[in-house]
Amino acid sequence: MFKLLQRKTRSFRITYMKITTPYIQLNALLKLLGWVETGSEANNAIDSGLVKVNGSIETRRRNKIYPGMTVTFQNQRITIE
Repeated sequence: MFKLLQRKTRSFRITYMKITTPYIQLNALLKLLGWVETGSEANNAIDSGLVKVNGSIETRRRNKIYPGMTVTFQNQRITIE
């Protein structure tokens, strides 16, 4: 379903995740990556405005994340491929 790849730049590490489905829901992505432990923690983080998608705060729990989109949470960043 997915594959994680990591690349380093001068200032931070960017993680890439390749998905084989057309999209992944935002709250499921946070949980899948281990950035939160439970679905309710994912929903609370999203509701609190702590998650950004493509640089903008995202408050839709089930926002569809497609290849090419970047998600940021607590100094962690992932780009979907």
